[in-house]
Amino acid sequence: MSQLKEKYKKEVVPRLVERFGYKSVMEVPRLEKIALNIGLSEAITNAKAMEAAEKDLATISGQHPVITRAKGSIAAFKLREGMPIGLKVTLRGERMYHFFDRLINVALPRMREFRGVPQGSFDGRGNYTLGIKEQTIFPEIEYDKVDKVRGLEVSIMTTAKTNEEGRQLLELLGVPFSRD
Repeated sequence: MSQLKEKYKKEVVPRLVERFGYKSVMEVPRLEKIALNIGLSEAITNAKAMEAAEKDLATISGQHPVITRAKGSIAAFKLREGMPIGLKVTLRGERMYHFFDRLINVALPRMREFRGVPQGSFDGRGNYTLGIKEQTIFPEIEYDKVDKVRGLEVSIMTTAKTNEEGRQLLELLGVPFSRD
């Protein structure tokens, strides 16, 4: 069992029960899954971009990504229905906890001028989405072998019912929120 899961069971659950007054331990919000997405508009003209991004996302997540395809055609962007335009990975269980641990303790502190993640990125149901500007903040990525710096979206889905519960859960798990 990962250290983060231990911390959740021993420290986070009792504090959330105390704060929100849950009657059952099963009511306490928990991490459900983490989804990683990379949008690749350049994949329309450059087939190699998809391969490079796929390798990076697999390295970061430890899991093979799924190709996302265009749902409709947009003539102005030379995009046709069914063309590959992105990659996604959904992490659950142990892999999710290991990735989350690496994200908050290793990757985020490596960002330039990092002052915490924004607090306003909750969706109203306790889920949090974070945009990362470059994949090179992850130590697994070799900077010399990166063909292009790409952004990455990290969506953290929880079982929380409200933003307040979700924020409290993530804060207790160690997510460094900014103070503004």
